[in-house]
Amino acid sequence: MKKKKQSGGILSLSTRAIHGNKLYAYKGPVATPIYQTSTYRFETSDDAVRYAKGDPSVYVYTRYHNPTVHDVEEKIALMDHGEAAALFSSGMAAITTAILAFTKPGNEIISTAALYGGTYRWFRDELPQSGITVKFVHPDHLDQIERLVTAKTTIVYVETPTNPTLDLVDIAEVAKRVRNAERKSGRKIFVMVDNTFASIVNQDPFALGADVIVESATKYLGGHSDIIAGLVVGTSDFVKRVKGLAKHHGGCADPFAAYLLTRSLKTFELRVRKQNGNALALARALENHKKVNRVLHPGLPSFPKHQLARKQMSGYGGMVTIEVKPSKGRSAVEAAARVCDNLKIAVNAMSLGGVETLVSIPVYSSHIFMSDTELLQHGVTPGMIRISVGIEGIEDLIADFEQALALA
Repeated sequence: MKKKKQSGGILSLSTRAIHGNKLYAYKGPVATPIYQTSTYRFETSDDAVRYAKGDPSVYVYTRYHNPTVHDVEEKIALMDHGEAAALFSSGMAAITTAILAFTKPGNEIISTAALYGGTYRWFRDELPQSGITVKFVHPDHLDQIERLVTAKTTIVYVETPTNPTLDLVDIAEVAKRVRNAERKSGRKIFVMVDNTFASIVNQDPFALGADVIVESATKYLGGHSDIIAGLVVGTSDFVKRVKGLAKHHGGCADPFAAYLLTRSLKTFELRVRKQNGNALALARALENHKKVNRVLHPGLPSFPKHQLARKQMSGYGGMVTIEVKPSKGRSAVEAAARVCDNLKIAVNAMSLGGVETLVSIPVYSSHIFMSDTELLQHGVTPGMIRISVGIEGIEDLIADFEQALALA
């Protein structure tokens, strides 16, 4: 998908996030209005006839479409270099609807195993009950994709960076392998990328060959820990089909959440770049701490896939994961909990992407209800603390983590 151009060249991300494609004079409010309505008045019954004949411009019911929601969908499609976008009530609503729109009983999907816990558990527990097979491929052995693809494969799904180890998947390599498999099978296979941890500021999946982006807009796009939302971005045909299924599944976005999201987009790039800088500085400060076993952040030269991060990403993201050592008769997970409980600035809360620094322990949060074998496959250990670095003063954050680690 190509970047949208104006007479002055390609629009910057910040300009797209603030103005969308409304770069012309018009009379109206500067802030996007909130159309907090469940249904819409028809001027005459001719409007109902037009709707019945398939005219998408006729507003009927907010579960189907809403002007506030439509505004943010247009803006994010433009930001992500997609043709269209669909806004949902949560990231999981976006992921599940996008997959089910193109995957039926008897079909198969291929996925890397290291995923957000909610996605992984849905793949593991729910999809097989619907007759959909999920095959997992290791991100270091992407050549296996071509062997795993069959005539029943509809989607190859990856998340990068992964939650919480920040492992990377080579999107361009995945796309190449899938295109090779397509030529052999003679059918379309969608490459779907969960871009939540990176966001478009740090990673452009379409430029690397992906077909679809899914994202939890709760996180960096929302950025203020006050909304729940999800997104699907892709071609107009893909998104049209997803929206058609969404009418039945009902995971529609709330107009007020859409309003808060479009408000947040105005500072989106500023926030994420500040988080990028803070995260790298915190990772460097903690890398050699005596009570930290290891620090995971794509921007560190010690990170196992640092070179892939340099190739694939334009920024290293605002997430840092540390592994705390056992100490003073405490197990690793007990020591991690003690660090979280003694932080003064960072907040012990299970989310990410907000302006506040948040911490969580994966084995108690995103990766609960997983066996030891599954945790090993995901690279998750008991002493891990996932840190979503905010935009506070970096000196304050470093001092906060150092004092909390001293008490572990």
